[in-house]
Amino acid sequence: MTNNYELYKVFYWAAKTGSLTQAAKALFLTQPSVSHAIKQLEDSFGITLFYRNSKGVALTQEGTILYSYIEKSQILISLAEEKMAALKNLDSGELRIGGSDSLFKHYLLPYLEDFHKRHPGIRLHLNHGTTPEIIAFLKEGRIDLGVVRMPIVDSQLDVRESIQLQDCFVAGARYAELKDVVLSLDMLLQYPVILFSRNSRARMAITELFQSYGHKLKPEIEVGSVDLLIEFARKGLGISYVTREFVSKELDEGALFEIQLDVRIPPSHVGIMTMRNMPLSSTASRFIELVR
Repeated sequence: MTNNYELYKVFYWAAKTGSLTQAAKALFLTQPSVSHAIKQLEDSFGITLFYRNSKGVALTQEGTILYSYIEKSQILISLAEEKMAALKNLDSGELRIGGSDSLFKHYLLPYLEDFHKRHPGIRLHLNHGTTPEIIAFLKEGRIDLGVVRMPIVDSQLDVRESIQLQDCFVAGARYAELKDVVLSLDMLLQYPVILFSRNSRARMAITELFQSYGHKLKPEIEVGSVDLLIEFARKGLGISYVTREFVSKELDEGALFEIQLDVRIPPSHVGIMTMRNMPLSSTASRFIELVR
């Protein structure tokens, strides 16, 4: 018995073409090399696989049985090679990304649209969640990459820094008297504050900031999406903590205004997170290049 795939490939082409000469041409070999390979295969089985005829060679009964199996394997190998080429050229495949609703909508959407136009054969799978959930998705192999707020400290992950974001407090017309007024944190807490209800990186950061100044940030209202943070502020239900870049339209139109504080809110960065020491798919690598 032999495990030499090359011998089976020679056998396949000799059987398919019915000619040792044609098999040699197909495989870029010499005819003696083809004859030697077939003899090796016959010797390994202890049976004759071909007999000569006026047109070249033909399969024996045993050779016909072997060919029925080898032909299937060759078809599968050809399909596999075609699939690998399609994946490399991004003609097919999938891209699995984890991130928050707000980052998908306000940051990634233009890149996803561009990527889809360039590679329409790639299926997009978006997994929503908080930063801890996205990290878990990545480690479980459920996503190829995660887009999250930094900082991320984890020895199993590689994080590439992307855009900078600036969070701020915003209000609508109901609190117009606060325009151009600089508030202390203590003064801000006299008004209803609206925060994102989930354990987001942004909420953790602002909570820690208030704690560093000796204040406890307790929201009057908690909501489950950034869109609701914006809409509640517009309606005058309170002062929302949002990312400035995500409400630029509302700020420009005057539907919202930014609350000025006497302390600085540090900016944050978006990070593109992948597993360390794990090869990225061609699809994921191409998308990261596009985003960066």
